Amino acid sequence: MESLAQLELLCEKLYNSRDSAERAHAESTLKCFSENSDYISQCQYILDNASTPYALMLASSSLLNQVSDRSLSLQLRLDIRNYVINYLATRGPKLQQFVVKSLILLVCRITKFGWLDDDKFREIVKEASDFLALASQDHYFIGLKILNNLVTEMNQANAMPLTLHRKIACSFKDQYLLQIFQISLTSLHQLKNEVPDDFRRDPLSLALKCLSYDFVGCPVDESSEEFGTVQLPASWRPLLQDPSTVQIFFDYYKVNDTCVSKEALECLVRLASVRRSIFVEDPSRTQFLSHLMSGTKEILQTGQGLADHGNYHEFCRLLGRFKVNFQLSELLSIEFYGEWIGLVAEFTTKSLLSWQWASNSVYYLLSLWSRLVTSVPYLKGDTPSLLDETVPKITEGFITSRINSVQASFANDPSDDTLDNVEVLQEQLESLPYLCRFQLTWLVHIIAAILKIRQTIGCSQESQELIDAELAARVLQLINVTDTGVHAQRYQVLSKQRLDRAILIFVQNFRRSYVGDQAMHSSKQLYGRLSELLGLNDHLVLLNVIVGKIATNLKCYAECEDVIDHTLSLFLELASGYMTGKLLLKLESIKFIIANHSRETFPFLEEYRCARSRTTFYYILGYLVFMEDSPVKFRSFMEPLLQIAVNLEATTDAAFQTDVVKYAFIGLMRDLRGIAMATNSRRTYGLLFDWLYPSRMPLLLKAISLCADEPAVTTPLLKFMCEFVLNKAQRLTFDSSSPNGILLFREVSKLIVAYGSRILLLPNGTDIYGNKYKGIWISLAVLSRALCGNYVNFGVFELYGDRALADALDISLKMSLSVPLSDILAFKKLSKAYYGYIEVLFSNHITFVLNLDTNTFVHIVSTLESGLKGLDTGISTQCASAIDSLAAFYFNNVTAGDGPPSPAAVNLARHIGEFPSLFPQILKTLFEIIIFEDAGNQWSLSRPILSLIMISEQMFSDLRAQILASQPVDQQQRFSQCFDKLMADVARNLEPKNRDKFTQNLTTFRHDFRVK
Repeated sequence: MESLAQLELLCEKLYNSRDSAERAHAESTLKCFSENSDYISQCQYILDNASTPYALMLASSSLLNQVSDRSLSLQLRLDIRNYVINYLATRGPKLQQFVVKSLILLVCRITKFGWLDDDKFREIVKEASDFLALASQDHYFIGLKILNNLVTEMNQANAMPLTLHRKIACSFKDQYLLQIFQISLTSLHQLKNEVPDDFRRDPLSLALKCLSYDFVGCPVDESSEEFGTVQLPASWRPLLQDPSTVQIFFDYYKVNDTCVSKEALECLVRLASVRRSIFVEDPSRTQFLSHLMSGTKEILQTGQGLADHGNYHEFCRLLGRFKVNFQLSELLSIEFYGEWIGLVAEFTTKSLLSWQWASNSVYYLLSLWSRLVTSVPYLKGDTPSLLDETVPKITEGFITSRINSVQASFANDPSDDTLDNVEVLQEQLESLPYLCRFQLTWLVHIIAAILKIRQTIGCSQESQELIDAELAARVLQLINVTDTGVHAQRYQVLSKQRLDRAILIFVQNFRRSYVGDQAMHSSKQLYGRLSELLGLNDHLVLLNVIVGKIATNLKCYAECEDVIDHTLSLFLELASGYMTGKLLLKLESIKFIIANHSRETFPFLEEYRCARSRTTFYYILGYLVFMEDSPVKFRSFMEPLLQIAVNLEATTDAAFQTDVVKYAFIGLMRDLRGIAMATNSRRTYGLLFDWLYPSRMPLLLKAISLCADEPAVTTPLLKFMCEFVLNKAQRLTFDSSSPNGILLFREVSKLIVAYGSRILLLPNGTDIYGNKYKGIWISLAVLSRALCGNYVNFGVFELYGDRALADALDISLKMSLSVPLSDILAFKKLSKAYYGYIEVLFSNHITFVLNLDTNTFVHIVSTLESGLKGLDTGISTQCASAIDSLAAFYFNNVTAGDGPPSPAAVNLARHIGEFPSLFPQILKTLFEIIIFEDAGNQWSLSRPILSLIMISEQMFSDLRAQILASQPVDQQQRFSQCFDKLMADVARNLEPKNRDKFTQNLTTFRHDFRVK
């Protein structure tokens, strides 16, 4: 840079220029400040001397990037931290707000990253409090902003390992979060009447962030209905028992600024969600509830603030929490319950009738009333709940609003209809049946939802059965009407599709409640009434009606995948039921479907948009065919597929590349995968295996060789093989004299090698997951299932010089190594397949892994450590298993080996000799997970821990000393005793009994170590 003025000009262009080329040039010129640590001193110079806010912003954001890289020395980080704190104190009030915000983010980020490195980083709370104590109002709000950003920073993982983040977040919570929340409450009281509304946002936002903190290492998904319980520590109890804590948020709700009032309600929602057990005595809980009800009653009476949509929505959420966190008897114990419940009922009715404005908020109100009604049977005492007066009005309001919504959709935009959003519709209907049991005459429009209630409350009363029969009869009659006459020409019409999906929901709920052996015998009243009304005297006749509707939908809806998928979901429920599946085979309509599963009969099989549905369709048909122990019927069923396969085999290579041929092959693979999914026994699998091998296997190899670069072809093929090689329910059990297991693996090897050798040569396109990674992970899954299926003696291949196993392992490893670790961790399915494959290698073919070069071996093991740190418990368990196999091999063959070491053992010793920190680092990671995380797979994690400890006592001793040194001095003796107990009565071996003893000790160790 020639001068500071030149830099300021570039910064102006970087942040303000509308010319993209000019901005790009400025960014390229200035990026050295954020990438090179040598420029840190120049950033300080800019902060001290620059006159434009954009130059200051560049210096601040560059330092933030440098700090986030986590490569700076401890002293340099401390220097930056101290400098920024002092800078904010001296120049903060005069700076632009966006510069202040960036500097505060910088100091909070550097504080979090250094939290465990030096206690000086923890002084930030005291320093922020010092800002609050200064006379300047500007300093006061800078202090609040520091605390706001600090809580936010501590509550998000950033770009650090999850284990480290949780350790820091837990330490911060235990030491400072309560103090910060108290500061927010004090500030709220101080600023209540002294400052403009927008000044009140900072303390209110701080309080909200404290209450929203991840107290148990499991962040709440606020988008879900189950907001969750706020797990405040017991030390917060006095604040909750203080009436002023709740009252201050109701006071702030009354201000004119809607942003302030909305955040005040959000704080109240969280307070209403605090765990019940924090109140040791019932009177304190009742007092807390009384304050909440009193505050909401005043809002309901005045309606203040509810004209704002944000306030309205949060207020509905607040009301919804009352029955989630408190019992109906507790609500009744409040003196003004009658007045409160009346106001809530009136508010709910108005909300329902204002459906256009409050559609997203009504759900919380319906949930409240649903839970209130279901609590009535458990209510003791004579105090009236008043629900019998309020619920019928709410039910009437709901149905009226639904009718109005339909009329409005026709009057305005017919395409924007609630009936299109099935999920939202079902959410609303889930609450309604509980209300409607009070007033069953309203149930005509919500029959499906009413029938569903029997699944949740058990056997219904006889009177309810009779009413259910009356309602069901009307829908069953409607089925005949909608599929005959002029209606039979309306399958392309949206309203017809909506109606048929509603009918399918009704059939599903009716089947679950009233179809089946047990349901038939316990529902005599219903079937008696149906017999009188429609002649449906048992569930076989009823099933015939249902299957008729299924067949009609599959024939007539060729292009509506939603209806097809929904219909097949119902069909699958019927076929997979033990009793209903047997009954289906007696129906002529089912026999017709099995004998005529062609594209002419069911046109949806030709539609590309319904291609995925083919697998489900043939899974269902296969399931039904295999119920009958008849090879003749199986061969007859497979005849149409055989003709397709024969035609494809006769196709030339050039013709195979045409869309028509490729689509035929794709369809065949999807169909065969569905049939393979239905084979659940040795007998049924044998039928399909004999049909495929050896005649059809060359077709698969031909397709994957010609179309390796077309995922549309390779994905269905590989997914079929993935299902075909899976030994579920021991279905792949061949005779002792049969070579079928070996022959099957050879075919798998040919396919994997053919695909892998071609896919590795393809360039990475824009959609690298769809074009490469998807096929790679399915290939790894195919090989993993074949390797651990226990139907192949793999020693045969080396013994007879067969390269099938070696080639499959070589190409699969090359495919695995072609994917960067960051991509493996980014794509969930790829991650699961990769770690499943590595687990199989380490447990069943560890010699292959140990014979790799050292760098490749270390890379693979390091990916296992990364997998341990992830959020997925399944992947963590797979990584733990692989590490245990490796460590146990080292212990048995190197540490405790008696005879001459094998070549594999020599290779392993060489690998570890070149990278001696490999095992210690993994052991450290495992202990951090056990100590600081709530791992759900502790048993699995204990296995590799013991194996690693057995390898080297010195390694364990060093780690023990390291962990103790990182703990407070006054706790080190207690933690040392925890480590002593960990190895009590644990012998130096890896026998199952010894492993179980260590697992028990580890559970005790974790509990004792985490006790405060």
